[in-house]
Amino acid sequence: MKISQLSVFIQNKPGHVSVPCRALAEAGINILTMALADTDQFGILRLIVKDWEKARDALTAAGCVVKVNEVVTVDVADRPGGLASVLETLEASGINIEYMYPFRTKGGPNIVFRFDDADAAIKVLQSRDIHVVEAEEVFRQAGD
Repeated sequence: MKISQLSVFIQNKPGHVSVPCRALAEAGINILTMALADTDQFGILRLIVKDWEKARDALTAAGCVVKVNEVVTVDVADRPGGLASVLETLEASGINIEYMYPFRTKGGPNIVFRFDDADAAIKVLQSRDIHVVEAEEVFRQAGD
């Protein structure tokens, strides 16, 4: 149910975001989805790839600082209110969302979530018949 996500810490300067992307390209690793968050001094590039261990090694070899986190991918109905209903379910259960970002696959829209308690979030979502996407399904839907 959980997917390994790579968080790459980069300086917030021109050209620095290309370093991890180039390292992954040279290693033959396709980026399935990513999000970039920044501050004045640094950024965090969050990536989902199929072979996260190989990606971590390639990024580290390129001089990047990398952290691995577990995230959860959830199918969201592609209609007005689709995301709101998922968020309301989590809110009603007291589940905290640390961050989220979109991930569109051939199967439709998904949201990648980082929760303070992923296992509890998965139980709550499944109890409300909200589809939590397995890692293999994510990679299959992404066409990788």
